[in-house]
Amino acid sequence: MVNPSPTETTPAEAVLVNNGEFTLQLPDPEDQDISEFEFQQQVGAAWVVCDRFDLQTDIWRGRILRSIRDREKQTGEGRGGGFLTWLQNNEISKSQAYSWIELANSADTLLEAGHLEPDSINNFSKRAFVKTAQSSPEVQELVSETARQGERITTREVQQLSDEWMTMTSELVPAEIKAKAANQTIPMRHVAPLVKELEKLPEAHQTTIQSELSASPDLDTLKQATAEAKQLAKYLEAFNNVQALTEQSIDLESSLEEALRLGCLNITADLVNQASQLEHMVAKLYTTWRRLRRLTDKLHNASGASSPHLQSLLQALERLYSDILEVELGASGSNPSETIRIQVLSEQNDAGSS
Repeated sequence: MVNPSPTETTPAEAVLVNNGEFTLQLPDPEDQDISEFEFQQQVGAAWVVCDRFDLQTDIWRGRILRSIRDREKQTGEGRGGGFLTWLQNNEISKSQAYSWIELANSADTLLEAGHLEPDSINNFSKRAFVKTAQSSPEVQELVSETARQGERITTREVQQLSDEWMTMTSELVPAEIKAKAANQTIPMRHVAPLVKELEKLPEAHQTTIQSELSASPDLDTLKQATAEAKQLAKYLEAFNNVQALTEQSIDLESSLEEALRLGCLNITADLVNQASQLEHMVAKLYTTWRRLRRLTDKLHNASGASSPHLQSLLQALERLYSDILEVELGASGSNPSETIRIQVLSEQNDAGSS
C-alpha cells in the first residue's frame, strides 16, 4: 500500500515515522500551556491521518479478499484453502469481507473511469469516498474534480455537490427557483428535498406545485411546497395500500381536492397512513394468533395429566388463543390498568377451522 506523504497531506508535527512504524503525535490533554484552539488543531490533524490511512487500508483489504475469492472460483473450493475458511482463520465476518470488496470495486471503478487520480484518494474521508462511489457518474466527476484541486472531501461536500447537480439539472424545478439557487438567494440544500418529493407525484400534482413556485419563487413558498409534496406522496402511497378504501371505490382525486381546499391534507394523509398500518397490524395479529392456536393444539396432544406444569402454562395462555383475546394494558402513573378484548371472527373459524 502506498502511504500518503505526511509532509504533503498533514502538518509535519502530526505524524512520526520511526523505522517504518506509523505513529501519531498527540498533544498532552493535561498540558495547560497549549490553547484550546491549538489542541483542537492537533487532534483534528491526527484524526485526518487516521481517516486517510483507514480508507486506503480498507481498499487494499478488499482487493486482497477479492483475489482470494476469485482464486477459489478458478481453482475450485478446497484447493486453495477456501474463501470462507480464510475469513474464519482471520476472524473476519462475511458481511465485513464483502463490504471491503465493494469498497475496492468502487475504487477501481472510479480510477478506471478516469474520475479519480490515485493521489486524490488521500483527500477523502472513508464515508465520503463510499458516498461518492454510490453517486451518479456526473456527481462523481464533480467530487473528483474538487478532490484533484486538493480540497478535503467529507460527506458534507459530497452531499452539497449532489444537491447542486440535482437542482440545476432536474426538469421538475421551475426556472425561477433555479435562478435563485444559482445566485444563492435560495440555498441549494432546500431545493434538493423538493425534487425528491416531486419525483414521487403524478404529473398533474407536479404541475400544480410548480405553478405555485413560479408565482412566488421565495424560500417560504419553497418550504411550503416541499411539505405539501411530501404529504401528497404520503397520502397517495397510503391510499393504495388501504383495502377498505379500494374496496369501496373511493374517489381519490376528489377527496384529495377537498382536503387541499380545507387545508387539512396533513390530517388526511396521517389518517390514511394510520389506516394502512392498522390493516397490516390486524393481518399480522391474525397470523400470529392462528400460529399460537396450532402450537397449543400440538402441546395439548403431546401432554396430559402427567405434566401438570405444562397444563398450567396452557391454561394461563388460554386468554390469548381463545376466540376472544384478552390483553391487559398495565397501569401507568395515575391511570388504572385496562383490559382490551378482541373477538376473532373469520370465514375459516365459522366453517370450524382454527
